[in-house]
Amino acid sequence: MQTQDTASPAVTAIETAEDLSAIAFGFMASKALFAGLHVDLFSALADGPRTAEDLAREAGIPLNRVVMLTTALASVGLLTHEADGRISNSPAAQSFLSKRSKYDFGDYLRYQIDQQMYPFLLQLNAVMKGDLAEDAIASYKHWMTDEEQASVYSESQHAGSLGPGRTLARKVDLAQARSLLDVGGGTGAMTISLCAEYPELHATIIDFPNVAEIGWRFISEADLVDRVRYIPGNAVEVQWPGAQDAILMSYLMSGVPGDNVADLLAKAFEALSPGGRLMVHDFMVEEDRRGPALAALWQLQHMAFTPDARSLSVGWLTQAGEKLGFEVEQVDNLIPAMTKLVVFRKPG
Repeated sequence: MQTQDTASPAVTAIETAEDLSAIAFGFMASKALFAGLHVDLFSALADGPRTAEDLAREAGIPLNRVVMLTTALASVGLLTHEADGRISNSPAAQSFLSKRSKYDFGDYLRYQIDQQMYPFLLQLNAVMKGDLAEDAIASYKHWMTDEEQASVYSESQHAGSLGPGRTLARKVDLAQARSLLDVGGGTGAMTISLCAEYPELHATIIDFPNVAEIGWRFISEADLVDRVRYIPGNAVEVQWPGAQDAILMSYLMSGVPGDNVADLLAKAFEALSPGGRLMVHDFMVEEDRRGPALAALWQLQHMAFTPDARSLSVGWLTQAGEKLGFEVEQVDNLIPAMTKLVVFRKPG
């Protein structure tokens, strides 16, 4: 089994009021980031430092508001104030938040995280106490029946998954695979990356009808209409095609009720050919429950609209897979400090 050291770094205890304030008011930094994205501030700085007056004039925003926002963004390291008073992007903002960057995932943050995930967190208190109203959005299943919400989520998720998809293609050798089943594959970002890396690979994506309709546009733009097909439906409920060389579940297990996780593993085992691989990519925490912080917080966020979600850990997942007969082939980080990749192999 190939593994990578995935242990969490030592966690420093919160000891001071300043430490508590940094956590309690962290949402303000997030909102500052989202506001910068909504006015396209980082793209405006892509060509180099600008004055606050230049930014205000270009964005059509009063100067005092630009000064306040850029000061806040500089305080958290997203912008830099030059000696001459001009403002520039930090290296990370330049690489990932400007629309001109190859690796831009600003749409993912601007639309999915700000407009969808943040509002869901407002119902977390009710979820914890079991007081969530019946008409509240409780799962992806209900959410994705709304055409508008499905569109916002899917298109922003696509932008956020292309990079991890390229990383996955480098980490797992699928040169001998001819068939891939992408369960809960959304708009096909991961599938597109894998098909680009492995020209002999043909894929089937299972996802909700509204998502599949959006995804087909991305598949067409990638010139993969002859190699990819969709099965519209709920991945937990529909029948999966068999004799698959590889199965991918990315961000799926954290978005379904915990009781469904073992069922998904069992369906994957049945659908794989002997020797086939199951790739599970998701937010996973360590067995000691000390982190990683980003994975733990993402799991909590998912619980806000899937109250019965399971807190996945690498140890629990590998044991559950081995109980079904899987061999654990690889455990690795995919998005550093956030997501992990567990690769199972069906014996044969």
